[in-house]
Amino acid sequence: MSLSQEPAFSVLKNDFVTGYQDITGESYAGVSGVHMPTGNAVATTNGAGPHNLQTFVLAPDGTVMTCLPGYWAPQDLVSELRLGQDLYKVWTDRSLSRADKDQRFRYMQQAHLRSHPPQEARRSKMQGFDQKYEAKNRLQTSDCILDSRLASVVLEKGMKPPMGAFKTTDQIMHDRMMQRPFVPYQQFDVVAYTDYGRPFYNKNEDQRTATGEVNKDLAKGQPLMGNTAQMPGMAKRARRQQQGQLARGRMMNRGAGYYARRGVQTFVRAMR
Repeated sequence: MSLSQEPAFSVLKNDFVTGYQDITGESYAGVSGVHMPTGNAVATTNGAGPHNLQTFVLAPDGTVMTCLPGYWAPQDLVSELRLGQDLYKVWTDRSLSRADKDQRFRYMQQAHLRSHPPQEARRSKMQGFDQKYEAKNRLQTSDCILDSRLASVVLEKGMKPPMGAFKTTDQIMHDRMMQRPFVPYQQFDVVAYTDYGRPFYNKNEDQRTATGEVNKDLAKGQPLMGNTAQMPGMAKRARRQQQGQLARGRMMNRGAGYYARRGVQTFVRAMR
């Protein structure tokens, strides 16, 4: 996601302090192609690539107000940032007990989800390959599935799930955050929180032609980054690639500034 797009850029610049860290080597990191900050940008759906990118809204003391897994459209990101600011007011309200704060946290997460417009729900549809991953690997246990019978339809060749089979990613986010009221960042279970969909996510932005189609020959040689050991076949491919290419990719990620790329955790601290 590009945090430099309006209206997100102005909100971040005026009301938040931003930071980031490279999570390439973390056990919970997903796998993707190396993508430079100066490369092409491709839009996708909210919540896509949750293993590769997380945006935390933190209080100055490091307490998590909310966390957005994966990519988010600028207008939806701003809405979640505002929620983070409102939650920060609750967190710093000395008249409230910790139990009262936790109760309000859960209520505000739930209320915010109910306030999402239909357009945001459409932007938050889970990617088809992520739906298939959930249905294939945890049909009866996934909290992303609303109806296992309907969700199983995606396992049939060429079939799409009926409405009501899967949660949207904005619902997944708020449902999971409701279970994590005011958790310190160091204790936040990133592994469980971001665990939905396929670990491998790659849009091949820099391997596309002028018409937007992926050049398959270029895509095959694209360097990979992240926790390649978790994906069969990926580790072998990664070892064949030159270490210098991977090192350059990681260095560019560290210098991403306002641009949050795959393999990065972004932090924004609520100041107002």
